[in-house]
Amino acid sequence: MNGDRRSGAARPTLEAVAARAGVGRGTVSRVINGSPKVSEKAREAVQQAIDELGYVPNRAARTLVTRRTDTIALVVSESEQRIFDEPFFAGIIRGIGSSLSETGLQLILAMAQSSDEHERLELYLTGQHVDGVLLISLHGADPLPGRLEEMGVPTVLGGRPVGFTPYSYVDMDNRAGARQAVKYLLGRGRRRIATIAGPQDMGVGVDRLAGYRDALLATGMPEIVAYGDFSEASGVTAMQRLLQQHPTLDAVFTASDPMAFGAMRVLKDHRKIIPDDVAVIGFDDSAVAAHTEPPLTSVHQPTEDMGRQMAQLLVSRINGERLEQPVVILDTHLVERGSA
Repeated sequence: MNGDRRSGAARPTLEAVAARAGVGRGTVSRVINGSPKVSEKAREAVQQAIDELGYVPNRAARTLVTRRTDTIALVVSESEQRIFDEPFFAGIIRGIGSSLSETGLQLILAMAQSSDEHERLELYLTGQHVDGVLLISLHGADPLPGRLEEMGVPTVLGGRPVGFTPYSYVDMDNRAGARQAVKYLLGRGRRRIATIAGPQDMGVGVDRLAGYRDALLATGMPEIVAYGDFSEASGVTAMQRLLQQHPTLDAVFTASDPMAFGAMRVLKDHRKIIPDDVAVIGFDDSAVAAHTEPPLTSVHQPTEDMGRQMAQLLVSRINGERLEQPVVILDTHLVERGSA
């Protein structure tokens, strides 16, 4: 171990680094803060002194100089149970984490559902505690993204919201994915196709229902619609209602895999054979989909790629770069398994 890193020794100071490197204090500060106004020779000398002394920059002081916190927030407008139970959120977070791993930026997770929680969170996010914000699972015309932009906080959304168009967001081609799923069922000879749609205060819920309707439009077949909130429990409730009102339905497209799992449980309880009596298609292509009985046919959505794209857009905005493509729409595709 270097003699300057003795156990119990005082923490090296900026002045000590400057003395070791043979430069002024201001030069050391510029190197630490990434300023280009430093010669390569001086930069190398400072970096060597930092390594030899084991100097760790004072984060609070650096923040005062650069007005950067090196922290971004991921805001999810759902309950803790939903976030940790449903695979969609895990994929998004993995993608964000992998994208940020090389940037030095730290990620914090914030959850807010009620208006009071949103107000407290808004005060925190606009109080110079973070450099930027990622938002997913927005419901309705949530004012938070607009307020963050007004306060100069770079913001990127995951999913197109309802009621306004944000500057930058990443979304799946939800409408095309749903349309492909229902057309697949039609091609298999299904003629009484129901859907368990997602919440209609979310763009994803609206778009997947629209895709279902697109596919049925030219057939003249009736729409059979129930609604859920993407959770397995809501899939159970919606499927029970569908069977009571439409006992002869022969297929169901659900707007999420968890709702499909719930629907399949109900169908089995009613002695329906999947897919002979009722075919089932989900939307997510989650890891569990391949292990249900029968395995679930599902629309694949690249959640990790969505997280990566969101993080990349936000880092570019934080760095003041002009976004050539502030809105990114990712392709989906159907993964065929035994349930349909």
